[in-house]
This record gives sequence, structure tokens and C-alpha cells, in this order.
Amino acid sequence: MLAFPVALPIAALTLPASFHTVTFSAWMGLGYVSLFSMLTGFIFWYHGLAKGGTEAVGQLQLLQPFIGFGFAALFLHESISNVMLACVLAALGCVAGAKKFA
Repeated sequence: MLAFPVALPIAALTLPASFHTVTFSAWMGLGYVSLFSMLTGFIFWYHGLAKGGTEAVGQLQLLQPFIGFGFAALFLHESISNVMLACVLAALGCVAGAKKFA
């Protein structure tokens, strides 16, 4: 709700002249992201929260971007810099410290 006042004018400014120019694959991509990433993902996410506890699973969520970063490097052959590795190690340290002192 906080982003809505900002997102609405941006959406209005970037609205296509006609929705006929939007390709079928773009609509399918939007549908896939809406259905599987959001709806189906939430089912597994909340099940995991219920099983593992919000504190433990919430800390694990901090590692999610770095797992995606690793998959991007592995499957998409993205380059990994030393700064990126340092950030991953710092985040791992924060998660480990938070779990230890929680």
C-alpha cells in the first residue's frame, strides 16, 4: 500500500499505447510469474514457516538472494566478483550470528 501512490503514476506513464503490441509470450510470462512464483510459492513458504518457526525460517530468508546469485552464476554463467563474495560472506556471518544469539 505504501508503494501504490508512487507506482500508479509510473504505471500510467509507461502504459503501452495499445495492449495489442504486447506479445503472447509476455502475457504468458506475466501469468507464470503471477501463478507460480507468487501463488504457489506462498503455499510452500507458509508451510515452511509453520514447520520451522518464523524465527528460524525468517533468518534463512536472508540467504535467498545469495542462493539465487549462486544459481545465476551456475546456470546463466554470470560473473562473480570479489565484492560479491565479500557481501555473501558478510550476510552469512550476520545470519549465523543472529541464529547464535537468538
